Amino acid sequence: MKHHLKRQLRRIATERPYRIIAGSAAALVLAAGAGTALAVGDDAPAHQENTASVAELGARLGEPASRGEARIVVPPASPSAEPSKSPSASPPAKKAAADPDVTRAAPKPPSSKTLDYEYQAQINYYYCGPAAVRNALSATGIERSQDALAGPLGTTEMGTNSAEDTTRVLNQQVKGNPYRTRMIPGSASPAQMDRLQADVVEAISNGRGVVANVAGTATDTNGGWHSFPGGHYVAVIGYKDDGRTVRIADSADPSLPSYWLTTIDLAHWIASRGYSA
Repeated sequence: MKHHLKRQLRRIATERPYRIIAGSAAALVLAAGAGTALAVGDDAPAHQENTASVAELGARLGEPASRGEARIVVPPASPSAEPSKSPSASPPAKKAAADPDVTRAAPKPPSSKTLDYEYQAQINYYYCGPAAVRNALSATGIERSQDALAGPLGTTEMGTNSAEDTTRVLNQQVKGNPYRTRMIPGSASPAQMDRLQADVVEAISNGRGVVANVAGTATDTNGGWHSFPGGHYVAVIGYKDDGRTVRIADSADPSLPSYWLTTIDLAHWIASRGYSA
């Protein structure tokens, strides 16, 4: 009986088929390493036997024999495109080249200039204002009679009131209202002399005559003496030596229609009055 039982056990051990259900040896290795039970037949012992078979198969394939030591071969990553670099900040925009027509300094006025004008002496003793305005306008090509200007100037037998009136009427006749009134109260200061010189150069350079309200006595560069204690109006129609000397168109005496006067002397002559430039 004992020998019969031994033979039965030996037969079962040698004849029971070992079935391994797997897609490939690699799958078996992975399953064994993860501790996953593979379905072998329909009884539990198959798990034990299959596990052993996996170990044997792994040994044949050169894999680790230990059940918990499955080697997982990870295929090399396929080469990918080089990561794109983040766009760098755009370089600061270059400043536009300065426009030479805009940045070019204004041309320096000539050191001397005299306007072309049509002289006319005043037609009566109190028309110096209208005559001076008329002579200055003629330098810009504007022809007006003294009578036509006397009304707007408010001229009477007492004369024309002030440089404010000559500025107003000049701007009525010349486009752009370019004229401004400069008053010299009291005696002329060095700053006011410089201002007068700059104003004369600017006006003459732009083709405009200046009208000055003067009073008292002045001596021209030739030694001529010109005295108007009660006041008088003259036109400035030129300059030289960068404006240090000015040319006067005087309507009072047709025998001496013009003369040169230093700008300093003209400033003193205007003192307590004003001019339109």
